[in-house]
Amino acid sequence: CAASLSQSINQIAASRQKHTLPDLIYDYGALEPHISAEIMQLHHSKHHATYVNNLNVTEEKYQEALAKGDVTAQVALQPALKFNGGGHINHTIFWTNLSPNGGCEPQGELMEAIKRDFGSFQKMKDKMAAVTVAVQGSGWGWLGYDKESGRLRIAACANQDPLQGTTGLIPLLGIDVWEHAYYLQYKNVRPDYVKAIWNVINWENVQDRLHMAKK
Repeated sequence: CAASLSQSINQIAASRQKHTLPDLIYDYGALEPHISAEIMQLHHSKHHATYVNNLNVTEEKYQEALAKGDVTAQVALQPALKFNGGGHINHTIFWTNLSPNGGCEPQGELMEAIKRDFGSFQKMKDKMAAVTVAVQGSGWGWLGYDKESGRLRIAACANQDPLQGTTGLIPLLGIDVWEHAYYLQYKNVRPDYVKAIWNVINWENVQDRLHMAKK
């Protein structure tokens, strides 16, 4: 029985596809002067990579606990799944939300939705910036889509809590306000970083996410 169980665990582990660090479609220095190459390299190749590695390790342990029927171990592993899984989800969205050709203003249905739900693009930016800057400690500011009401909403999540898994909102645009996202360049002046990041927001990506969220 023990040999059979061990074999089953190994088969589960072998069949599960591991998470990988996504490639960036732009160079680390492409977002300068708004986000430095040093920050981008550390953020992507070190911090995001750590979330991916830890998520894979945690999932392996979780699969073993499932195979053994060890509910206590499963419960004990859930905070690590949430933290590292959220870190992987959030950063995967974040990289695509940014572009060296970003900035300007959104167009089409995204702009129409922003004006409808916030009054103007500037009001949306002001509200999202205020919510994001006000995050206590580490976390994220988000523009999300409420599928039930069909409206855009702004929310903040602590640490690496994923927006959809935490609030039910579908993530469209995220601003990372962990210190590793800005401290080397902006020190402790988080508002300056949040102000600067609007210059590299990829509104086409945000609109694509809105389009998919509506399906």
